[in-house]
Amino acid sequence: MSDSRLFKILYYLLDKGHATASELAAEFEVSTRTIYRDVEALSSAGIPIYAEAGRNGGIYLLQDFILDRAILSKKEKQEVLTAIQSILATGYIDGKEILTKLSALFNINTRNWLEVDFSRWGKCTYDNSKFEILKTAIIQCKEIKIVYENTNSGRSKRIIQPLKLSYKSKEWYLKAFCMEKQDFRIFKLNRILELELLENTFIPRPYLEQKNNLQKTYSRIVLLFSKEIAYRVYDEFDKTQIEYQKNGDLIACAEMPVDTWLIGYLLSFGAHVEIIEPTYLKAVLAAQAQEIYKKNKP
Repeated sequence: MSDSRLFKILYYLLDKGHATASELAAEFEVSTRTIYRDVEALSSAGIPIYAEAGRNGGIYLLQDFILDRAILSKKEKQEVLTAIQSILATGYIDGKEILTKLSALFNINTRNWLEVDFSRWGKCTYDNSKFEILKTAIIQCKEIKIVYENTNSGRSKRIIQPLKLSYKSKEWYLKAFCMEKQDFRIFKLNRILELELLENTFIPRPYLEQKNNLQKTYSRIVLLFSKEIAYRVYDEFDKTQIEYQKNGDLIACAEMPVDTWLIGYLLSFGAHVEIIEPTYLKAVLAAQAQEIYKKNKP
């Protein structure tokens, strides 16, 4: 009998409320007979677990049952404290009190080995406060008013119902329902220029992941970078996307959106990047560089 499986069954029931023997058997890849033996073992250990027969039956825990602190190992306790410690960086005020209480309960002194800061270099605390307001709005189901700058340099005011914060490709996004468009939208946090928490509440609706998945189909871009800029290539591309050349140069291949952002991104590398594919982008980049030269020539 696996003690690890017994704990997993316990955690599963605490999370789901109840489950059938066949459901647990499928979840933990054992027979239903093994599940019933595990239930008996948990009951013998003093866990208030019981099974009800019949069509609507299943395996349950006593409604008010909670885990004793001793069930967590020292390592697991430290992981819990570390997770809370990292949340403090978002400006979560109540986090310090929770951390203090759990440190005393677990009898563990936390070490400050991890720091998470959502603000950008050179910024003060606006990014962190923005994150805190959004977190509050999502948890309390409150609408927010935002001023947003889109990729076409268009600035708009919107009232949205925030549903979820999402971290994707080194950037934070907000998944929300836009009241103006009456549809789901994704907003990049850096482009939310102003933010106001409203008193209006809403009933959260499931976000349509298939319709608004961050994983969109983009064009295949192949770029040749000189070795002098290698540090940036490794910063911004996965090593599986990079092909090292004998002379030290690097070729990076990735799917990227072809828009004004991409042109600005490529220009940020100066003369250290050459477009291999698609070839039509060469003319677009060259024209933009020529325009920059005209505006800035001495």
